[in-house]
Amino acid sequence: MKQERKKRLRQLALWTWSWVATLALATFGPKFIWDHHPFLSTFAVIVNCTNGILMIIANRHLFNDFDQLERKIHLEAMGITLGLTVVFALTYALLDRINIISFNAEISVVVLFIGLTYLVSMLINSRRYR
Repeated sequence: MKQERKKRLRQLALWTWSWVATLALATFGPKFIWDHHPFLSTFAVIVNCTNGILMIIANRHLFNDFDQLERKIHLEAMGITLGLTVVFALTYALLDRINIISFNAEISVVVLFIGLTYLVSMLINSRRYR
């Protein structure tokens, strides 16, 4: 059972890093590598999206290996993260749109918020249920 968990974790890590690498390639490749070639740029985005889908599938395989308590902890963390992210992202965009903040709302801030919210939710839920 532990071997299977390690295998699933390794697969998830590989697909996650592959997705990050293809995201970097799709982001910076058009400017720095292939001079905005339409086919190569489109292909890089398709490869990145495919890697993202495969990362999600690997995450689902790991999730299906969890026991009931682990699933409950993760599902609650995901629910909290989803709700807070929707509220945060819409408020953040609204602040930008009505010029209350002096800078443009960037997606990277939302992604950082998602990661931190999920991490904190997981820590709180893990302590609460263990």
